[in-house]
Amino acid sequence: MKARQSTTGTSRDRRHPRHCMVVFAYYPHTETRVQRQAEALVDAGYAVDVICLRDRDERPREEYRGVEVHRLPVRVDKRSLSRQLLAYLRFLMLATARVTKLQLLRPYRTVQVHNLPDFLVFSSLVPKLRGVPVILDLHDLMPEFFAGRFGPGRRRWLEALIRRQEGMACAFADHVITVSEGWRRALVGRGVPERKISVVMNVADERIFARRETRSAGEEATREFRLLYHGTVTHRYGLDLAIQAIELVRAEIPEIHLTILGRGDQMRALFALRRKLGLEAHVDLRDEFVLVQDLPGIVATADLGVVPYRNDVFTDGLLPTKLMEYAVLGIPCIAARTTAIEAYFRNAGVEFFVPGDAEDLADRIRELHRRPERLAELADRWPNFTRTYNWTRVGAEYVDLVRGLPSRRSSERG
Repeated sequence: MKARQSTTGTSRDRRHPRHCMVVFAYYPHTETRVQRQAEALVDAGYAVDVICLRDRDERPREEYRGVEVHRLPVRVDKRSLSRQLLAYLRFLMLATARVTKLQLLRPYRTVQVHNLPDFLVFSSLVPKLRGVPVILDLHDLMPEFFAGRFGPGRRRWLEALIRRQEGMACAFADHVITVSEGWRRALVGRGVPERKISVVMNVADERIFARRETRSAGEEATREFRLLYHGTVTHRYGLDLAIQAIELVRAEIPEIHLTILGRGDQMRALFALRRKLGLEAHVDLRDEFVLVQDLPGIVATADLGVVPYRNDVFTDGLLPTKLMEYAVLGIPCIAARTTAIEAYFRNAGVEFFVPGDAEDLADRIRELHRRPERLAELADRWPNFTRTYNWTRVGAEYVDLVRGLPSRRSSERG
């Protein structure tokens, strides 16, 4: 398939600092964080390359919203741990070759590698040897991710190996970025120098997401009571609990409707659960990802967002991007009371429920349906969060961080 012609041109590449991003994901569909950062750098005058996975029917190379996208012939394979590791290793080899080639053709000013896995940072070896600063962006902490998936203390040799590769990856990088203060503290506790770590939160871009208009009283009286979850669909995120909660309240709230939008390894089980409970009229399962610029129109139709996470060592520290999108759009939300969510959102537009408890989730839904004034109060509390955490500020700090990293080659000459 023929790649779309790039409009940046070689003259732009020569005049603008060049930044490379490596990510084991489908760009731009599954990594809004990477897209947000890449486009912030483009807006700041950078020429940005993203090296990523290639899904079916995708071009191997194209320009997307000012970013040059290089897709490698590797796809996600989660059928087993060994298959997933092989996909990681294949991508590492191909990404290393592509980064090296692009570095030799048109040298980079900076390289940023996104996890999972952490060891992808070694794809930047050649730029690193040539004095280019390397950033490791830890979307998730791999030891916690592994323990949350398999249980703490399982496969101890692999758990030790994962901790070891995290330490080596952080040592190799010139700077480390993570997504929350809690995870920054965890990394410091594991020996990463505090001066070497910055927090860049997954806040929504206000240029794409905008607060919705309040619906009229007449419209509110005649429409469905709509709940929404969008994002990855996997067991730890508790979507089965959300469906069970709908079953518990549907007799009292016949107009209730839940939409689950996303892809993941639990989607087939959710279809089976919906069928078993006879909830086809109340639960819409959309097995797809949508582009970030298409999300606001979908999210804004909801009365209530749902973040029904179970609580494990991983999700307890996770700060959901979807919550920050609800924040900018002014959509009230029910969310699991985990450590990270409560720390950032206790005074914002969130009603908490006990993680893993479908009955408590159902009680919160009943309460908010019965009390529309409480829904309005939660929506009005979102500015308590967005005044401090917004992409205008966070994005500017991110660009300053990238721009401020010194080239070792230039510093040695100085």
